[in-house]
Amino acid sequence: MSEESRGPVPLDDQLCYAIYSAGIAIQRVYKPLLDGLGLTYPQYLVLNVLWNKDGQTVGSIADRLALESSTLTPLLKRLEAGGLVRRTRNPENERQVIVELTEQGRNVKPQAGCLGDSLLAASGQSPRQLGDLNRDVRHLRDAIYSHVGGWSVSPAGDGSE
Repeated sequence: MSEESRGPVPLDDQLCYAIYSAGIAIQRVYKPLLDGLGLTYPQYLVLNVLWNKDGQTVGSIADRLALESSTLTPLLKRLEAGGLVRRTRNPENERQVIVELTEQGRNVKPQAGCLGDSLLAASGQSPRQLGDLNRDVRHLRDAIYSHVGGWSVSPAGDGSE
């Protein structure tokens, strides 16, 4: 029987599906906690990028999250309407929009710390096991992107090389 006649590999045997469905499972663990903070998971990701390095351009945030700027803009507008971020034009380059945390946005950070604890509890894994898995998945992601191009994130996570 040739490779082509066998058809696709069953979902449970596909790494892409395991990673995809694990991501959904993690988001389900986070959802009640994020609901309590008034955030969606994508909004949490944006805030997390800014908690790491405040005052970034829309483009650098989009690069860090592997999103298009046009996808990110509505998220930023909702975060701004919620009083968590402020968007301003870069006075040195009017085409760039700088996104900064407000005091309220900075104050959400300690409240979001429980997300990691909830994942540890739900997974039954040790911090070391999850850390090793995270490292392995990041290495896989980076290897794939180095092959197909289109995304580059420095170890500092700021989107620069």
